[in-house]
Amino acid sequence: MEDREPWRIGRIEPDYRRSAVLILFGALDELPSRARGGTEGVGRDLDVLLVQRAATLRSHPGQVAFPGGRLDPEDGDPEERLDLPGGTVSAAHVRAALREAEEETGLDPGGVEVLGALAPVPLPVSNHLVTPVLAWWHESSPVDVVDHAESSLVFRVPVLDLLDPANRHYAGVTRGSQTYRSPAFTVPVPGTSSTVTVWGFTGVLLDRVLTALGWAVPWDTRRVLPAPL
Repeated sequence: MEDREPWRIGRIEPDYRRSAVLILFGALDELPSRARGGTEGVGRDLDVLLVQRAATLRSHPGQVAFPGGRLDPEDGDPEERLDLPGGTVSAAHVRAALREAEEETGLDPGGVEVLGALAPVPLPVSNHLVTPVLAWWHESSPVDVVDHAESSLVFRVPVLDLLDPANRHYAGVTRGSQTYRSPAFTVPVPGTSSTVTVWGFTGVLLDRVLTALGWAVPWDTRRVLPAPL
């Protein structure tokens, strides 16, 4: 993540908290992508699960994110390792990602196949070290907002809508004399005429994952819009 340094505002402190997010891909046949173009290897029904945080929250209000949260004591020792297809990962981070996803969206963890995890990523604004857990939804279950005090929206976004160059830009945040940028995606909310913008930490993760998978297509990187704060 070092090449994304400009999006960071500050650095994490030694007393940081550990947390995990679930990057859950699946296939939702009922709501295919609205994007006209295509990317080799990406089906129109391939999607990823996202949540929009409640506007009343003190931390990251209203922002779109992956399900996830802090590790709790019940998740076990962060140093305990788990062997997965994508390598050896922290079992506690996997448990935390699945537990938080169930609490936020109501999904059935039994239908989720965890594939692996990315290296921990610092989130300075809230002093967290976040481990992204990658998974495949081999048996999907209904999802919705469980606690409206925590989330305002739970939805599945077609990956092709994320890849559509028309939906991509940089989101800018100005602090003093400096402007920080992060990759951003403006995408439709399935079943509505509304759109949401995915930016900041989640935008960076999506950008890196989609690029690493070889799915990203060229977009206008000169396009910078104010972040929806």
